[in-house]
Amino acid sequence: MRSDPEFRVNGRFLVQPVTGVQRYALQVVRALNEELSAVQSSAPILAPQNAIDPHLSAMPLEMRGRFTGHAWEQLTLPSLWRGRLLNLCNTAPATKAEQIVCIHDASVFTAPESYSAAFRTVYRRLQPMLVKRSARVTTVSYDSARQISRHLPISAADIVVLPNGHEHALAWDPARAGQVVSVVADIHARDRSYVLAIGSRARHKNLRLLAEIAPQLSAIGLDVVIAGGAGNVFADDGLPTPPSVRMLGKVSDDDLAYLMEHACCLVFPSWTEGFGLPIVEAMARGLPVVSSDRASMPEVCGDACLMAAPDDPASWIKHIQALHDSPDLRRDLSGRGRERARLFSWKDTGQGYLELLREPARRMVRAVEDRGLPRTAVLIATLGRPAVVTDTVRHLLATQSAKPELVILSVSKQEDAGEAATFPCVKVIVGPAGLPAQRNAALAALPPGIDVIAFFDDDFVAEAGWLAAAARTFRDEPDVVGFTGLVLADGIKGPGLSFADAVRTTDRTDFRARWSRKDPYSPYGCNMAFRVSAIGDLRFDERLVLYGWLEDRDFGASLAKRGGRLIKSAEARGVHMGVKGGRVSGDRLGYSQIVNPLYMMRKGTMTVVQVADHIFRNVASNLAGSFRPEPFIDRRGRLRGNLIGAKDVLLGRLRPERAKELSPHRPA
Repeated sequence: MRSDPEFRVNGRFLVQPVTGVQRYALQVVRALNEELSAVQSSAPILAPQNAIDPHLSAMPLEMRGRFTGHAWEQLTLPSLWRGRLLNLCNTAPATKAEQIVCIHDASVFTAPESYSAAFRTVYRRLQPMLVKRSARVTTVSYDSARQISRHLPISAADIVVLPNGHEHALAWDPARAGQVVSVVADIHARDRSYVLAIGSRARHKNLRLLAEIAPQLSAIGLDVVIAGGAGNVFADDGLPTPPSVRMLGKVSDDDLAYLMEHACCLVFPSWTEGFGLPIVEAMARGLPVVSSDRASMPEVCGDACLMAAPDDPASWIKHIQALHDSPDLRRDLSGRGRERARLFSWKDTGQGYLELLREPARRMVRAVEDRGLPRTAVLIATLGRPAVVTDTVRHLLATQSAKPELVILSVSKQEDAGEAATFPCVKVIVGPAGLPAQRNAALAALPPGIDVIAFFDDDFVAEAGWLAAAARTFRDEPDVVGFTGLVLADGIKGPGLSFADAVRTTDRTDFRARWSRKDPYSPYGCNMAFRVSAIGDLRFDERLVLYGWLEDRDFGASLAKRGGRLIKSAEARGVHMGVKGGRVSGDRLGYSQIVNPLYMMRKGTMTVVQVADHIFRNVASNLAGSFRPEPFIDRRGRLRGNLIGAKDVLLGRLRPERAKELSPHRPA
């Protein structure tokens, strides 16, 4: 018989309303109870007064102390037990080192708007102390481990993943259902069915999407039924309720079983989740699932669910209608879901905790497989530099650790693609010249299924991990919509860099950035990436015919208005060669330096301060440089263009596209 360590369980969850976190704790202690009973051992649960006794034979409830809530946990609990302590609900005594703490997710950091100010303050101050002092930290999914490591001082590799289980859902009995029976009967009496959603009204749950698509679902004979309480930690999102949406509030487990038995499918549109327990519960009971494709959800769903982006209503309608119209598809997903649910077991998770309690420093094999990276494509617009683009694309395909699904070369003439047109997974698109127009043509040619689109200049040399770093960010942070990497060297500021110099710079192993991330950050076009579902119908403004990164800034600002973060990360690095061949005249560029920012200010994608700073710096540089111009910059032409642009603005002509009408002369 194997001896078990003496430990206690923090039972504060027994006085809290039951959400997914509390259900996890209760099911884990029940699994521990089975293990301890088998070896005739015990481990009491310590809790405040008025706790609900789970009646576990090997884990008796001991209610002690006068305080409740955080005061009991921080002041009373440490004095009750000085040995090893198991904490399963995100918090624990800050002064205790001999303990294991389960932190379910990093939503308080990634979706702060979903929580009250008091809740955010407590968690943001307490959890960093816990991960520094505790013997071990656990969580419920790989995604949560990655998220936690981004916001708290701990490596993802040091977090043990012990996921939720499915067995409890099999014990629910729809024959004991109460309040929901009449609701389902009323829907069926009108010869309709319904989709089921389970969750609070926290903003990151994204129930607003269901309210948005409810009219289209109603047109095909489907209502929307939402079960779940608000929870006092969550900020109310003011969810609208169309006539075909029924808000049931909190229901019993048996009621949930009844709702699942009669629903068309479960819909789970969250932006972020530590695990997504309702998905596993629905799969265990044979209900097909349509889930968000963000955060932990792909990890939980595998290939057993239909998935859609939480900001893509059309895809949700398409998937739901497919299930509504096809009994065969429903049966297929039901069978796959039952098989998938068996991978998540409370028994396995309980055994994992018992092993950690015996030996907290133990390295453990995680319970579920990690998931892959989003599908990524690279878009390169090029004009008149076939040799340059051939070198950079060849290098990209040979070195990237995360290979792109597709590289799209957007050109105005086929010969501009050079030898790169013959490379595997390269597609050439021929269309009108001009950077915005060429990028838009490539976006129109993007095949279905691509999750992330990276835009590289034709003279940008990416470090081997660029695409992997961007893809991980989009996978792990559902609110990031735009991503820019760090430029190690920029030849545009001088005579330019050779391809060999650029490769040598990216191969450096001694580089250390002074920062890891800038947030927010306006995208920089020589190397940037975007979430395809967030782009939607947005396109680059083709009136911005010239001036490098301003069209990128305009695109990024337009995207940010739709919601989401734009960041710059030092994890993705590269070199901009700044090749001078194929560049435009100074007159045209100087004109765009004046007119483009003023045009963008009118659009609302640049502020007055940004415009003033931008124009002042460019005019000052051109004026100073015109006396002794650099051999690789047409300063006098740019100054001439500045004056023409200023004149047009004073005459009320704010036409960025007029830059193409100016002299195409390029200085020797």
